[in-house]
Amino acid sequence: MSRLWKWYQNCLRDHPVKTQVVSSGLIWAVGDVAAQTVTHTTAKRHKLEDENKELKINWRRVATTSLFGFGFVGPVGHYWYEGLDRLIRLRFQMHPNSSRFVASKVAIDGFIFGPLDLLVFFTYMGFSTGKSVPQIKEDVKRDFIPAFIFEGAIWPIVQVANFRYIPVRYQLLYVNTFCLLDSCFLSWIEQQEDAPWKKWLSSLVPLNDKKGHGE
Repeated sequence: MSRLWKWYQNCLRDHPVKTQVVSSGLIWAVGDVAAQTVTHTTAKRHKLEDENKELKINWRRVATTSLFGFGFVGPVGHYWYEGLDRLIRLRFQMHPNSSRFVASKVAIDGFIFGPLDLLVFFTYMGFSTGKSVPQIKEDVKRDFIPAFIFEGAIWPIVQVANFRYIPVRYQLLYVNTFCLLDSCFLSWIEQQEDAPWKKWLSSLVPLNDKKGHGE
């Protein structure tokens, strides 16, 4: 295990972007396999599928989700965390690891990168399955709010520990570790489609796109 960690450190030092891209792609692939497994198991438990039906992994979907890790999470995440640290330290001149420093990072990350990540993920997954723009808009309306509510309750806690205790060069590795669960969660959310609980959560934040009715 120590050899693997040393090898990763060397890769991160010599090829930081490539290392983050590859590790992110692999992590999101594993997360999607886990999401499909959870969805299958849950469906069998609630008798929504035949109990004798075996799990068949949709490898095309795994590859599609993995590409999101390769193409977005890895490169964008690398530059985001590096840039965010420089912005707070140099532009705002805050002392590293201070309460204001950590709180500012968590706030900016939660209100900018968090929603962007969700929006890109659901839009990308829609296009990758051949859906039209109107269909993707409906999917985003259906999936974004539930995902944002759940992630908004968890990620700030994760990021407080990240920005307070983890050196900058290892922050994306820390995030990627939790992204294994996050990718599983987002894939599971996307697979739930029109589940009643998602409609209920979305109704808590009404999107007034029906202005023309009754006018």
